[in-house]
Amino acid sequence: MNKDELIQEIKSLKKDKDALILAHNYQIVEVQEIADYRGDSLQLAMLASELKAPKIVFCGVKFMAETAAILNPESTILLPAMDAGCPMADMIDENQLKAFKQNYPGSPVVCYVNSSVEVKAESDICCTSSNAVKVINSINTDKPILFVPDRNLGSWAAKQTGKNVIPWDGYCLVHQWGFTEEDVRSLKSKYPSHKLLVHPECDPTIVKYADFVMSTGGMINWMKENDKAIIATEIGLVEYLQHIHPEKSIIPLSNKAICKNMKKTTLEHIYKALKYDQYAIEVKTDIAQKAKIAIDRMLELSK
Repeated sequence: MNKDELIQEIKSLKKDKDALILAHNYQIVEVQEIADYRGDSLQLAMLASELKAPKIVFCGVKFMAETAAILNPESTILLPAMDAGCPMADMIDENQLKAFKQNYPGSPVVCYVNSSVEVKAESDICCTSSNAVKVINSINTDKPILFVPDRNLGSWAAKQTGKNVIPWDGYCLVHQWGFTEEDVRSLKSKYPSHKLLVHPECDPTIVKYADFVMSTGGMINWMKENDKAIIATEIGLVEYLQHIHPEKSIIPLSNKAICKNMKKTTLEHIYKALKYDQYAIEVKTDIAQKAKIAIDRMLELSK
């Protein structure tokens, strides 16, 4: 099938099976276009907890689909590209977190949603890039706050809150290595009237140049009201913003900031997920129950 035929088949199957399609902001444009809902991790988690549909096709990576499955056990959550993982989520496992906690008895654990369900189950509260500061500010403790797995988001949120945060030494490959200071200097010189929007997963050497630090959802909202920006995050968001705002000047800080896992999902994957009900996400009940406590605490703060 060509692209147009695939799109029609997807629409037909979606209607026949009463299914919904969710897509993360880093997905390719054509996947975002076919989706019923788009968003960042927090927005998609909130949607997953609210939507009522027999089947939800989650176009993202595995930890996102697992979160959706935990929040919406009545729906079948399908991950179109089963091998779409997250290297940062793999930088800490359940046993490593337990050992980390033993070194700091009584310290609360804030867990970035970019993590496995097992790690969430060992955490006190989850966060996303859009609410990490709010989550950390909500914790009253005289002990250091442990933050896993992203050192960059954890360190940035610590500076915003003034709290004693000890981050795990994990990072997003794209945001850690995708941008250089030379990229910043070159584009700021070339586009002096553009504001630099930086995702908090970026290395501090890039964050220090930011006019605004924000999540992908924040960037989308900012671009609704503004016309010129240089954006430091995964290229999928920039391409989608350029697609929906062709009249605006939206410049990627680097064209090399590509998450290979986010790019694994194609229209063909979505078609096969709907047609053959592949690949259904299942989370063990005991792990899901424990992880849901941390996720629910985050969502309660975000209402």
